[in-house]
Amino acid sequence: MAGATMAGGRLTGGARFSPWRRVGAAALALMLVAPLSFAGCAEFVVGAVTTTGLAIAEERTVGDAVEDLSIQTELNHLFFQDDLDLYNDVSISVVEGRVLLKGSVPTHEDRVRATWVARQATGIREVINEMQVTAEAGILNYARDRWISLRLDTRLLFDFDVLSVNYDIETVNGTVYILGIAQDEEELEKVKAHARSISGVKHVVSHVIMKDDPRRPAPSPRAAWQIPDGR
Repeated sequence: MAGATMAGGRLTGGARFSPWRRVGAAALALMLVAPLSFAGCAEFVVGAVTTTGLAIAEERTVGDAVEDLSIQTELNHLFFQDDLDLYNDVSISVVEGRVLLKGSVPTHEDRVRATWVARQATGIREVINEMQVTAEAGILNYARDRWISLRLDTRLLFDFDVLSVNYDIETVNGTVYILGIAQDEEELEKVKAHARSISGVKHVVSHVIMKDDPRRPAPSPRAAWQIPDGR
């Protein structure tokens, strides 16, 4: 993404590098829509193909995934326009309108301002600020954090009791942040257990909700995501 830079030893500017496992993420929504015939119409689903060749639908609808992508794009613009240094320090994840801010900033005032800027975006349902106020940074930390995230991505991918497509993961200074939608508490505990077992992980912070959580948005109307079948 244009404007992303190396700051504090991390790829920043809201343009987190998403490992290939999260093929159902909002950033790939337009690439991974597959037409399914149903009741005379073609519908779209967002999902992933597992190593067994089976398609797994993401818990988010295509409508929600596209809305999340729109929110993230607006957030990147807001941070870029407000403060270039803060833009370079913040990392953003969005799942069903829930915004998670991560990264390292030098002062508490920067952390507070990040929340204020994020709340200016349209369509957000919640802003969660996990930005760290610390001077800890550097290329070695970035490399370690990337290694942790990629290792966790791989473990979740090959744990067939976990629908890994529903999880967004990032590591900052040894703390693993998890955002997403779990099938149940048992699945979430497996995800956190995988994270804790990786060398170098200091903390695991989860902002995952269950798929039946009443706080989740109602599905987008089907009519908004149908296309004519040509008949």
